[in-house]
Amino acid sequence: MRSLLVLFAAAALPAFAEEQAEPAGVEPQFVRPLVPVAAGRNDSNPVWSPVGDMLAFERSRGDDKEILVVRLNGDMVQTIHQQSPPAQGQSQFFFPGVVEQTSYNSGISWSPDGKRFVFMSNGGEGNYDLYLREQDGRITRITSDKEKDGHGHWSPVHDRIAFISGRSGKGDVYSLDLATKTTTRLTLGEQPYLYPQWSPDGKRLAVIRGSNENHDIYVLEPGRSPPVPPRPFSTWRYDDLRPVWSPDGKRLAFYTNYNPAGDPKVWAIAVVAADGSDPTEGEGLAARVVATDVVPDVERGPAWLPDSRRIAYVRDERQAYNPIYIADVDSRASSLVRTGTKMNHDITCSPGGLIAFRAQVDQWDQVYVAKLKD
Repeated sequence: MRSLLVLFAAAALPAFAEEQAEPAGVEPQFVRPLVPVAAGRNDSNPVWSPVGDMLAFERSRGDDKEILVVRLNGDMVQTIHQQSPPAQGQSQFFFPGVVEQTSYNSGISWSPDGKRFVFMSNGGEGNYDLYLREQDGRITRITSDKEKDGHGHWSPVHDRIAFISGRSGKGDVYSLDLATKTTTRLTLGEQPYLYPQWSPDGKRLAVIRGSNENHDIYVLEPGRSPPVPPRPFSTWRYDDLRPVWSPDGKRLAFYTNYNPAGDPKVWAIAVVAADGSDPTEGEGLAARVVATDVVPDVERGPAWLPDSRRIAYVRDERQAYNPIYIADVDSRASSLVRTGTKMNHDITCSPGGLIAFRAQVDQWDQVYVAKLKD
C-alpha cells in the first residue's frame, strides 16, 4: 500500500533558536555491506529482528520486490517472492516479456520472539493483503479482503497485528488477533489513518491521520474501556509524519516540515512526551524540534538508539552526499557519523546499537551495517 503523501505546509511559525555549531565527526568501529555489493538490483528498508541477529530487507528487480532474510554475518536465510497459486480450474501460463505476474512484497514487522514476521504482498495478483512468514519459512496469507490491507505492525507483547485497511472506504486502523483470527476495527473513518506503531508496552498505537495536504500525530488506546477517542499530539498546519516510540516508551519522535522559512520541502525531527503533556502546535511544539535539514524516511520513521536519548538520521546535504548524523535529544547537538557511504537512507537501529541503512554504490542501492563506538 503506497500512501499518497503530498508534502505541503502552510504559514510559518516562530523561528528555531540559533543552531549550535556541529561537533566533530565520529568514526564508527566498522562499516560494511550486509551482503556482497552487486549491480542490477536495489536493496532497501532493512528491519532488525528483535534480538538483532537477523535483518529482513526489500530487494527490487524491475517491478518485482522480494523480501530477503539474512543473518548478521551475511548468510542468506530465505528469499520471499510470493506467488499465489492459480484458482481451481485455471492454468498458470505466462509469456515472459508479454504477460507476467508482478510480485510486490514489503512492509516487514517482526514478532516479539524474532521467529516470524508479517509483511504486505500482492501475491503476484494485484490485491494487497497481509502475509505471515512462519518460523520454518512457510508463508501464510492472514487477510483476504478485496480492499488493500497494509502497514502491518506486530505488538511487542502480544500476537496481535495493527494494520491499515481500505475496507471501510477510507484508511482505518484494524487489529488482528492471530490466536483467534479475530479482526477488530479501531477507528471510524473520520479521516484516513496511516502507519500504526505499537508502544513498547503494547497498550497504545501512534498513527498519522489526515489528508494529502496535512497529517497530524494521534495516539489510540485500543484496550481502554469505555473507549476513548484518538488523542492528538500535533494540530498545526504543518505536515507531521511517521511517529516512532522511544525504546523506553517515554517519548515519540516524528518528522515535521515546520521550519522558519515555511518551505514545505525542508524537514525536521520533533520529539514529544508520550504522555501527551507537550504542546500540539505553535512555539511550544516548534521548541521540540531536535534536528533540522533532515531527509524524511516515511517507510521507517526516525531511528531511535537503544538508550532512548539519541536518534540516527540522514541530513539533507547533497554536496556531502546526504551523510548520517546522530542527534542528542536533550542537548539538541548533532554529530556526523563518518561512514564513507553516499546517498544514505532507511536508517534503523538494532537492540544492541548496530545501525543498518541503505547507501548507493554506482547508482545501485545496497544495505550496510555499522557499529558506533560506545
